Amino acid sequence: MNSNELNELIKNRRSVFPKMYSDEPISKEVIQQILENANWAPTHRFTEPWRFIVYEGEGLKELAVMQSDLYRKNALADGTYEEHKYQKLAKQPTKASHVIAIYMHRDPEESVREVEEIASVAMAVQNMYLTATSYGVGCYWGTGGVTYMNGVKELFGIEEKDRFMGFLYLGNIKGDLAGQGLRNPIADKVKWVG
Repeated sequence: MNSNELNELIKNRRSVFPKMYSDEPISKEVIQQILENANWAPTHRFTEPWRFIVYEGEGLKELAVMQSDLYRKNALADGTYEEHKYQKLAKQPTKASHVIAIYMHRDPEESVREVEEIASVAMAVQNMYLTATSYGVGCYWGTGGVTYMNGVKELFGIEEKDRFMGFLYLGNIKGDLAGQGLRNPIADKVKWVG
């Protein structure tokens, strides 16, 4: 493995939003590799808590209806309904080649703390991000929309102790990505002892 290439891959990873995707679908082989690499995330006691539901083709339209209907139900019940939010949820999934719903499946034995399970899922998503970047595929982890709404677990058929963690949007990028990533120096975030 070339460490310089790995360093550049990590530095060049970006969130690429659905409005930046082309209409060209991502190949099944690339999606499968993204999922395979997610499966190699660190996992305490081998609980492997990451779970994914992949939406593609007509499934994207199904997801759009599911999430916009859940939003409408919740927002009408609490008096916060806004038509533009409903419309955004009804259209957003169809801008992507694939949308992957992400959730943490809680170890039934609760053999590790929940935060460790959540961290494992986040590491799996980082593997997905890096794999997408290596293939030149746009990727964005969204935790807005219906992620934290009442009824989301039932909507996606996940268990009570599981935790829904949002959506990974994937699409081939139209045009070039402009700009570089910005980070404050690591020296400002590290304390050396010894």
